[in-house]
Amino acid sequence: MSKPYVVGIDIGGTNTVFGIVDARGTIIASGSIKTNKFNEVEDYVNELHTELLRLLEQNNATDKIMGIGVGAPNGNYFNGTIEFAPNLPWRGVIPLAQMLTDRFSIPVSLTNDANAAAIGEMTYGAARGLKDFIMITLGTGVGSGIVINGQLVYGHDGFAGELGHVIVRPNNGRLCGCGRTGCLEAYTSATGVARTAREFLEVRNEPSSLRQIPIQDITSKDVYDAAITGDKLALEIFDYTGKILGEAFANFIAFSSPKAIILFGGLAKAGDLILKPIKEAMDRNTLNIYKGKVKVMFSELKESDAAVLGASALGWEAK
Repeated sequence: MSKPYVVGIDIGGTNTVFGIVDARGTIIASGSIKTNKFNEVEDYVNELHTELLRLLEQNNATDKIMGIGVGAPNGNYFNGTIEFAPNLPWRGVIPLAQMLTDRFSIPVSLTNDANAAAIGEMTYGAARGLKDFIMITLGTGVGSGIVINGQLVYGHDGFAGELGHVIVRPNNGRLCGCGRTGCLEAYTSATGVARTAREFLEVRNEPSSLRQIPIQDITSKDVYDAAITGDKLALEIFDYTGKILGEAFANFIAFSSPKAIILFGGLAKAGDLILKPIKEAMDRNTLNIYKGKVKVMFSELKESDAAVLGASALGWEAK
């Protein structure tokens, strides 16, 4: 192979992480820059160009890169643009793939960050060999990548697969960051779990170690730490969260009949605390013809690597 490597770039609201990856999914080297330090996207691209070039030179890889893959919030695969991303400092439609192609003279492919995670899982992780699966990322928000017949579903406009924004609690649901109410993300993201904790603590009076933390400071990690010590209220928070996810998964199954639903992101670290209530609610609500056919499993990619690996997998097909 004349060009044995690709570059993966994951753009987050706080940090941008990038790495040089070989065909087996080994990250040869990686680096990062602060995303939110740059008010102008041109300054951001300049810094990314400088730092990435330095990394390529240090690893003798400057002329060995086949393509660059980028995972970004509100990334549009068709246009190579980031469109109206609420948690990035740049507004409007940003032609990022073109900007990077111009700077590096290497083909660049860009997609939504959750889609990148699905591609990474299919290329290097738990979904190897699977043609039909749904990737659910449980982080600050809830993202998804849907793969049907071995292909990622993009829809007519490049934005298919926003399962975090299906309405799971109509009528008086929680306000979501998207501006609507009752979205899955408002309940089952890491932020959603913290909100549930605050609600439970306010309306109930049973003892819990969570009461020792100022209520506005509680995080999903605090809830997890309490749950593994057997704290009853914390365990109920996970049951409540898992039940909502499981009900939603039963609906997703009816839509695309996946062989697996793969969970990725911070909340997936809760293991059986979240998996058990998910499976119970999913099985209880799944249509008979699908019962027992769909596995719920955790990602096999290390969280620190997955974003870069997912983005890098796009690099092999960048044109």
